[in-house]
Amino acid sequence: MEEMKVKTSRQLEVKDLTEKVKGKIDHIEEGLLTLFVPHTTAAVTIQEGDEELWEDMLETYKRLVPLKRDYKHNAKYSGMSGEQNAHAHILSSLIKPSVHIPIEKGKMALGTWQKILFIELDGGRNRKVLLQTLRR
Repeated sequence: MEEMKVKTSRQLEVKDLTEKVKGKIDHIEEGLLTLFVPHTTAAVTIQEGDEELWEDMLETYKRLVPLKRDYKHNAKYSGMSGEQNAHAHILSSLIKPSVHIPIEKGKMALGTWQKILFIELDGGRNRKVLLQTLRR
């Protein structure tokens, strides 16, 4: 298993990991790649590499699960700095912490417009993404 570091600077942020991941799997001819985010306030997905779309996604997340609301989690940890993040836990459970990508002929079998996106939901932070491959 390999580990990739991801540094974020904003509370909600999208980072394209595609090129970094390519460099980690270029020695594998065929198999299945799993990326896993071991955090409860971040996620990973596959989506188009369009920064305007990413902003649309983040704005939609904020409408679906507002950052400031009367969340029981936030009330429970009201005296703890940095723990007013129920929105991030809820969103990460909707987006999910992992993706699986087939590897064929030494390349990820992503569609023309598909990119691997790390989604920060409670940043800025130093994060990690775990990569594991099953080889055929």
